[in-house]
Amino acid sequence: MARIGGRGYRRWLVWLAGVGGLLATASVLYAGVQLAHGGLDAVNAAGLLGLPLGVASLLVAVVGLRRPPEGDLAQLARVWASTLAEQVKEDGQRQWRQLIGDDTQRINLTFSLRPEPGRAAVVPAGAGRLFEGTPTLPDVATYYRHTCPHRLVVTGAAGAGKSVLALELMLALIEGRGETDPVPVRLSLAEWDTAIPLSAWLARHLVDVYDWPAKMAREVIRQRRVLPVLDGLDEMDPTAPDGTPSPDAPRAQAALDALNAYQNGLATGPVILTCRTRHYEAVRSRTRLLDAARIDIDHLTPSTARAYLLQRAPDPARWQLVLEALDGDPAGTLATSMSTPWRLSLAATVYAHHGDPSDLLRHANPADLDDYLLARFVPAATALHPRPRRPYTAVDVHRWMARLAAYLNTSSPAPGSPTGAGANPRTDLVLHQLWPLAGARRVRAADVVLATLAVLLPAFAWASNVPLLVPIWFAVWAGFVASRASVAVPVRLPRGGLRTTTGCRDVAFGLAFGPAAGLTLGLALGVGFGLIYGLVLGLTAGLVIGLTAGLAYGLAGTIGREPSSARPRDVIRSELLRGLAYGLAFGLSSGLGFGFAYGLGGLAFGATAGLMYGFVCVPSGRRYLVFVLCSRGKLPWRLGVFLDWACAAGMLRFSGAAYQFRHRELQQWLAHHPCPPPV
Repeated sequence: MARIGGRGYRRWLVWLAGVGGLLATASVLYAGVQLAHGGLDAVNAAGLLGLPLGVASLLVAVVGLRRPPEGDLAQLARVWASTLAEQVKEDGQRQWRQLIGDDTQRINLTFSLRPEPGRAAVVPAGAGRLFEGTPTLPDVATYYRHTCPHRLVVTGAAGAGKSVLALELMLALIEGRGETDPVPVRLSLAEWDTAIPLSAWLARHLVDVYDWPAKMAREVIRQRRVLPVLDGLDEMDPTAPDGTPSPDAPRAQAALDALNAYQNGLATGPVILTCRTRHYEAVRSRTRLLDAARIDIDHLTPSTARAYLLQRAPDPARWQLVLEALDGDPAGTLATSMSTPWRLSLAATVYAHHGDPSDLLRHANPADLDDYLLARFVPAATALHPRPRRPYTAVDVHRWMARLAAYLNTSSPAPGSPTGAGANPRTDLVLHQLWPLAGARRVRAADVVLATLAVLLPAFAWASNVPLLVPIWFAVWAGFVASRASVAVPVRLPRGGLRTTTGCRDVAFGLAFGPAAGLTLGLALGVGFGLIYGLVLGLTAGLVIGLTAGLAYGLAGTIGREPSSARPRDVIRSELLRGLAYGLAFGLSSGLGFGFAYGLGGLAFGATAGLMYGFVCVPSGRRYLVFVLCSRGKLPWRLGVFLDWACAAGMLRFSGAAYQFRHRELQQWLAHHPCPPPV
């Protein structure tokens, strides 16, 4: 016999659903035709129409047995972890490319162990480097694998390459991953509401970013198949205007407390944490990550900076004076500023093809040099990555990016932001949460008007053919929903289901189970319609509505249940497509139902109302469209396209289902310079 939860069982279930659905559909169609022609008595009709109910009950009972036993769950979790590893690898490679910009050469960062008193992990060496390790100076992946327990804190100065090191460590761990090893998944700590348990936050991340079913995500987390890579402890709490960290960092303290309580059975749970050195030193005076090794990324030496600039420069002769200054004054302003990968990348981008790099020598201190480079970064990146059609101007790009940066720095958090995040600049640009940028009251009012009109216009257009009571009540409900200050997380249609064998089986199950469930609904509706319009007409209309809606929703609910990752704007686009699909399904079923009752006018009304319903039933997608309409003249019309372009140009980066500025210094500088400075 097929094992519960195994492949044979699932194949048997699909075949049972298919046969049952076909029998149920055939019986109802036959009964409907015979009833319409008077060729079937009441007893036989009741017997035939009872078949769908029996099939539906059988399917519901079988579906209730689909949860496999614990042994199978462990095996399934290993398979799911392999799928997650492929998704994270693809996503991580894309993020890594955006973090390093146009660099074609990797900088082999070095790091040193910072001893911690008391409970600290056992480490293989006192130092290491990013890649190409040696027995005495291991690469970071080897270093982590030989750290016991597997808990690592990565610290460094601003722009030192903490995120790059964490990403390369993730990719190396996935490359050499064993079947039972957890999958490293990167999360931004700035977005963690510490009132939510870590395991619940990890599961929600898999759902929101990688489109995992919630039950599957929770099971993978429960089986400890995910290694949290938590980036940016220093971004959780506000700092002084001069950037000085405060030891009174409640969110960071709460995060460390939660991580110290994170267990894997009797052992401490594995975790990788990144934070700026000054911030971690301030926070650790009260709380630090226990049972962890702490490594600090070293500053780049002048020789490393020199080699990097030579590799990036298409014309090394232009950089001759800069190279001589690095060699001749290793403690000077230039060498101090060029001691991090971020500033090296800034200088290489600004002077990639134009300008005189010797201008870098004319600044008295590193702060002036940073300001000089940041003022020229956006125009240089825009020129290096022109848009093929209708290119953006540097002035427009600066203003748009500055508005987004100022929005992240605002003291009023967007609805749905983590608790306590209001006073700290946020880092994530989430499309469905951007709407307060155009004025919260203005956007909500426009959303109410559009949602209400979407319901009432079809009703008034066919007022002579259909009753208005139901549309009016539905319009009141739609307006109330649209007025809410928060919107739900977008739900996207999974991709590529019909390209896989599993996806085709899921479609077959949907085609069978959807009509069976729809028939049950149709019989119930038919009895109600029959009391008003007669038994034959009522049953016919009810069954048509039930069959159509059940088929459409069964199909839409099962296509492509394999998880998939996508760009942030694909999430919004997919939700809008979901609204269109549901609108068409509802329009077809309601159009047929109203058509039976009211003729051609009812058919047209039902189809139009269905499309409007699709617009109303996707709140986050609808709110985003309203926000874009209200932002005309302040942001580009195709905002998602612009943000994707900015990622390709090295000004932004993808972070799961959100966009982030490539570096926090760039975000802060743009927020304080809304107008492009003269260069």
